[in-house]
Amino acid sequence: MPGRGPVRRLTDYVDDIGRHSPARFAILIFTGLIMLFTAIFSLPVAAADGRSTPLVDALFTAVSVICVTGLATVDMATHWSVFGHVVIFVGVQIGAIGVLTLASIMGLVVSRKLGLRARLMAASDSNPLRVHAGPVPEGQAVRLGEVGGLLATVALSSAVIQTVIALLLVPRLVIDGIPLGESVLDSFYYSAMAFTNTGFSPNAEGLAPFENDYWFLTLIMIGVFLGSIGFPVIYALARNPWHPRRWSVHVKLTLVTSFVLLFAGALLFIVLEFDNPDTFGGIAAFPTVFQSLFLSQMTRSGGFSTIDIGDLNGSSLLVTDMLMFIGGGSASTAGGIKVTTLAVLFLAAFAEARGNRSMEAFGRRIPSDVLRLSVSVVLWGATIVAVASILIMHITKEPLEHVLFEVISAFATSGLSTGLTAELPDSCKYILAVTMWMGRVGTVTLSVALAASQRRQLFTRPEERPIVG
Repeated sequence: MPGRGPVRRLTDYVDDIGRHSPARFAILIFTGLIMLFTAIFSLPVAAADGRSTPLVDALFTAVSVICVTGLATVDMATHWSVFGHVVIFVGVQIGAIGVLTLASIMGLVVSRKLGLRARLMAASDSNPLRVHAGPVPEGQAVRLGEVGGLLATVALSSAVIQTVIALLLVPRLVIDGIPLGESVLDSFYYSAMAFTNTGFSPNAEGLAPFENDYWFLTLIMIGVFLGSIGFPVIYALARNPWHPRRWSVHVKLTLVTSFVLLFAGALLFIVLEFDNPDTFGGIAAFPTVFQSLFLSQMTRSGGFSTIDIGDLNGSSLLVTDMLMFIGGGSASTAGGIKVTTLAVLFLAAFAEARGNRSMEAFGRRIPSDVLRLSVSVVLWGATIVAVASILIMHITKEPLEHVLFEVISAFATSGLSTGLTAELPDSCKYILAVTMWMGRVGTVTLSVALAASQRRQLFTRPEERPIVG
């Protein structure tokens, strides 16, 4: 229509994208937030020394904050001013909840109702299967009609969990001699970084002062675990906490796989590090078991560490790579390919080995389109990690085990580091920033957003089976 201004045309363009492609809309808003936070972190007021932060460091920090990764190219505790830390705190909350989910929550608060479009946007943020065009079967962890309840659960659980953990941390910090005001601020900061699975620390020593404080570390573990299982799981547990039979297959797969990975990872770290004097060698049995559990939980996106990751044996670094790549639950604050993706692949392998034509779990049949999506997620994720690793190795000539660790940590938004990230040249920092962005956006959302509109094929080609295996 003639006479429309540029702002109106831009608004109509964004509205059209949101109506026809939630995936592209999510990426557009997500990238816009990163650009906004980059500009804010570049301001002199955001830095403790009152100087402008270089663009590469401001951009990297913005991506790490919005993607709730935890990797950093500057000392996060000392480089930023009070204003900068407030921006970081707000940014991780936005990144953890999800852009579309946050938009839907704001719309629900303002209008006190949730329209169909808002429900579809929030649903696509909580279930990657919904970003595809066409109908989606309602056998989901959260049905479309329950999206309003899910949004309320997201907002309430995020606030309550972080507040409870923070209040439980305050006495511990006060006992350690930290002034009350500082203890309160640090407790809420630690709580937020745990639940959002970011892993930033408000002090330069990180968790070193608390490496033997089991109360403190246990609360951090609980926060990371609750953030990593996913809001649909929290929603299901809140509705039916004492009736596991009513839980969906998604909830059961997420919890079972998460606990298996937690204890399997801890066992591997005990076996591989018991004789390493730089990590767990020489300490008593209980601290070894506890620290191994803590490390196992942190690898799948938590980002906190009580040891120097660079001191781990090469075998332990490889185990950490695998745990980071898997990550946490779908629609959670964690990254990675997600635990349900791994579970579906194993279920497919078991079904094939037993000669079953379909995958089954907990008395339910899992359709083949879920398997295709799982394979796509793993292949896209492995491709992103491989390309980024090759580029950084070519530029820096660093060994594979350290480069691969940093790249997987970036892709899976884990935040653990061997110390290489801060030493990388600017070109490699940009590569890691893109890797973090692609990992948080999600391989499914990214592929759907880049693909052309789904077309209807009116014919079927002849079938022929290639030889595999």
